Amino acid sequence: MRKLTLTVSVLAGVSATQAHAQSSVTLYGLIDQGFNYVSNVQTGRSGGALAGKHQYAFSDGATGIGGSRWGLKGSEDLGGGYKAVFTLENGFNINTGGLAQGGLMFGRQAFVGLASPVGQVTVGRQYTVVSDMLYPYSEAGEIPGHMGANPGDFDDLGHSIRVNNTIKFRSKEFAGVAVGGLYSLGGIAGSPGRNQVWSLAATYAAGPFGAGVGYVNARQPNLSFFGTNGNAGGNTTDNMGSLGSATTGQTNPIYSGFSSATTYQFLIAGAKYHFGSFTLGGTYTHASFDGLGDTTAGPNPQRYTGTAVFNNGEVNATYIFTPAFSVNAAYSYTRKASVGAFGEATYHQGTLSAAYFLSKRTELYALAIYQKASGTDSLGQPAVASITQLTASSTDHQLLVRLGILHTF
Repeated sequence: MRKLTLTVSVLAGVSATQAHAQSSVTLYGLIDQGFNYVSNVQTGRSGGALAGKHQYAFSDGATGIGGSRWGLKGSEDLGGGYKAVFTLENGFNINTGGLAQGGLMFGRQAFVGLASPVGQVTVGRQYTVVSDMLYPYSEAGEIPGHMGANPGDFDDLGHSIRVNNTIKFRSKEFAGVAVGGLYSLGGIAGSPGRNQVWSLAATYAAGPFGAGVGYVNARQPNLSFFGTNGNAGGNTTDNMGSLGSATTGQTNPIYSGFSSATTYQFLIAGAKYHFGSFTLGGTYTHASFDGLGDTTAGPNPQRYTGTAVFNNGEVNATYIFTPAFSVNAAYSYTRKASVGAFGEATYHQGTLSAAYFLSKRTELYALAIYQKASGTDSLGQPAVASITQLTASSTDHQLLVRLGILHTF
């Protein structure tokens, strides 16, 4: 009996050693810190009109180009080309040490799943497959990151939206083609379609050319799509932005007035071509907030009904002078069609940036973004400029200049 016990103990130890050798857990992260000059940010209202002033400020990664974060990711080899995988990723504010994503511990990502020779299936809090697979074709996938996203990041190419309660599949690439799909269960008893989100995407790569297309459909988007951070509220809260006050600025006036939409959907197409050291890319987005006036989804102070439609076209270019130094430029045009008695709005945005790598993990960068608005925005006011991640301007234009450092580990 003693000999048998010893043998079993030794075999158990060998098995544990083998399992440990076939498993891995990696600690990783990114820190993004920079100094911002903004030509105008709203400070509230004066005499009933929007008031604003220029701003100088340090801006942490939560509002920078990369989004400061740390995370754990791991895998266990199950044999036959299969693995168990997980990721837990936290966003934080480097200037205060506070949590990002409304105070969530793992607000950026939290999922577990299985990887196979065909692809990967994961469940948890995740990005949509459209955000995952198409952002590389956009300006947000270049030096400026999230701050270079289209106005208000309304098409999520800036990786700003995480969806809860999801199951996601992403295939491996076969003959240059990769596909993906995501479904989020609304979890409402007796109403399985309420608060659901689903998306599909496909990409193709062949040599220097790449292209992709994707679609997202979110029911009650104020709750299911824009209301997934820790500080989000229910249907009486506008999770898409704010009307501001006498002492605070508005947030996201580009589309925050459409929080009563029953459905939000958008279609994106993108492409990119590499000419040696030069890369040219572009995206097109068609989006709509449908069924406005559903106050079970969100507030509707403007009493909108019908549909609000956005169209955006963007072109971006990058030139790599050396492996350490590159520059980027982009232009985007966004148009909101007329909604009811309110007119259309347009947004022109130009971006210029440069990056220099001190090492493979440390980057110095500079960027400038200028946005010009016209028409009538979602809050029923003369449209004001609102660069992604910034407090909106009190005027129809806004300029950001940022100098920063980004370090990965």
